[in-house]
Amino acid sequence: MKKIGVVLSGCGVYDGSEIHEAVFTLLAIDRQGCEAVCMAPQVELSVVNHLTTQETGEKRGVIEESARIARGKIRDIKEVTATELDAIIFPGGFGAAKNLCDFAMKGSAASVNTEVARLLKEMAAAKKPIGAVCIAPALIAAVLGRDYSPTVTIGTDDGTAAEINKTGAVHQSCPVTEFVVDRKNKLVTSPAYMLATRISEVADGIDNCVKEVISLI
Repeated sequence: MKKIGVVLSGCGVYDGSEIHEAVFTLLAIDRQGCEAVCMAPQVELSVVNHLTTQETGEKRGVIEESARIARGKIRDIKEVTATELDAIIFPGGFGAAKNLCDFAMKGSAASVNTEVARLLKEMAAAKKPIGAVCIAPALIAAVLGRDYSPTVTIGTDDGTAAEINKTGAVHQSCPVTEFVVDRKNKLVTSPAYMLATRISEVADGIDNCVKEVISLI
């Protein structure tokens, strides 16, 4: 059975993984007859009240929060290597741009969690497929932009696209239920909630994205 890494960043759109995107990713992987290997870094996140969208001042562990989505079956990303995965996928949510890296604050000058960057570089060097949705392609650009000049999409947001282009990556506009494939780098990206106005659009886009990632294995 093919093993697909799923990198989570917490639990909740404003301070972690976007839950719909994460669950649709896991569902799509299972429907393709593959096994999801959930993982997250052992770092802290700043909690956001999802009713008010304001920070509460509380801190929680990213891996512990991510375990809510993974139903407890999750690994510390530092223990995962590219040799045990066939592909890897990054759901979106602000956690991808705040907890896995700081693109939300620094744009093209973003730094990326050491272990996240290490595993992503391993996957790219091994020419294993990489998927990312919503804002997560910005993280891919921050890590691989200079060395691989990957083509990615976050949809149609000009400001975010401009920051992605500064990393050495190339942004390509894309409708919500479709995806962009960089075949040279075995990279598939899709907009999800960067564009979606309906949950069904997110489901369709991620399902298409995951199928394409798996087809590249």
